[in-house]
Amino acid sequence: MTTYEYIAQNKRRTWLLVLLFPATFALLTYGVIWLLEYFVFGTVRVECDAYGQCVYAHGFDVQGVHDLFFMLVPWLWAGAMLWTVGAYFLGDKLILHSASAIEIHRKDQPELYRLVENVAITRGLPTPRVYIISDSGLNAFATGRDPQHASVALTLGLVEKLDRAELEGVIAHEMAHVENRDIRLMLITIAGISFFTLMGEICFRMAVASGRSSRSNDKNSGNAAFFLMVIGIIFLVYGYIIAPLIRLAVSRQREYLADSTAALTTRNPGALASALRKISGHSVTEELKDHASMAAMCIENPGVKQGVFAFLSNLTATHPPIEDRIRRLEAMDGRV
Repeated sequence: MTTYEYIAQNKRRTWLLVLLFPATFALLTYGVIWLLEYFVFGTVRVECDAYGQCVYAHGFDVQGVHDLFFMLVPWLWAGAMLWTVGAYFLGDKLILHSASAIEIHRKDQPELYRLVENVAITRGLPTPRVYIISDSGLNAFATGRDPQHASVALTLGLVEKLDRAELEGVIAHEMAHVENRDIRLMLITIAGISFFTLMGEICFRMAVASGRSSRSNDKNSGNAAFFLMVIGIIFLVYGYIIAPLIRLAVSRQREYLADSTAALTTRNPGALASALRKISGHSVTEELKDHASMAAMCIENPGVKQGVFAFLSNLTATHPPIEDRIRRLEAMDGRV
C-alpha cells in the first residue's frame, strides 16, 4: 500500500467512525430501553380462561419502547454531532490543554524548533506548532485536523534524554502521522469516546443530586434520579466498552508505517530504534496517563487509566509491541 492509498483509507475510516458512533449508540439505547420496559416497567397481568385456569402474562408495551426511543435519539444524536464538529475544529486545543502542553517558538528552543522545521521541509509539510509538556516521562504525540493545523508535543524528559539524532527520529515519526492524516482519525476517535464518557459522568452526578432531593418523599425526583442513572449507564457502557472496540478501526499498522516513514526521512533508522529503546519502560507521563483515550496518539502508551474499566484499555491496545518496532527498524538499518 502506497502512502497516498493509506491517506485515502484513513479518510474513509474517519467518515466510517463518524457514522458508526451514533449508529451503534442508537442500537445500545434501544436495547437498554427494551430491557427496562421488559424487566422494570412492564406490567404483570393475570389471564384466565373459561375453565378458571389462570396464567401470568408479562405486559410489554412495544409502542411505548418505540416512542421513547424516537424521542431520545434525535436529541442524543444532535448532541453527539455538535460535539464531533466542535472537536474537529477545537479538539486539538482541548487535547493540548489536557496535556498541560506549553507552546514554544524559535526563540525559546531554537535547536528543537529547527529540528521540527527541517523535518517538515523534508516531507514537504507546513511547520507545525511545537509544544513542550513539563514531564520527566519520555513521550510525544501529534494532533490536529490536517497538516495546515497540526501540532507536535514532546515531553521535557524526551527532549533532555534523547540525543539530536534520536530526537529527530521521534519528530519524523510524529510528522509521518501528520502526513498520513492519522491525526484527524485519532482526533475524531478521541472526540467520540470522550463525549460519551463525559456525558455518563454528568448524568451520574445529576442522578446523585436528584437522589438526595428524593429523600423528602418526592416521587418525581426519585423517578428523575433513576432515569438519569440509566442514561448515565448507557453513556458509560458505550464510552468504556463499545467505543474503544470501534477504536480498533485505528489500525495498529499506523505505527509501523510512521516508523518506516521516519527512517526514510532521516536516513537513520538506527537512531529511531535507539530512541524507542530509551522510551520503552519510561513512557508513563503523569499529564497523560489518566486520559486513556489519548493513548493512541502517543509514540508509546503513556499509561493506563486507573479504575474499574482499566483492564478494558489493555484489551484494546492501540500500539504494537515496541520490541517488534525496534526489530523492524534495526532490520532496515542492516543490524539483523
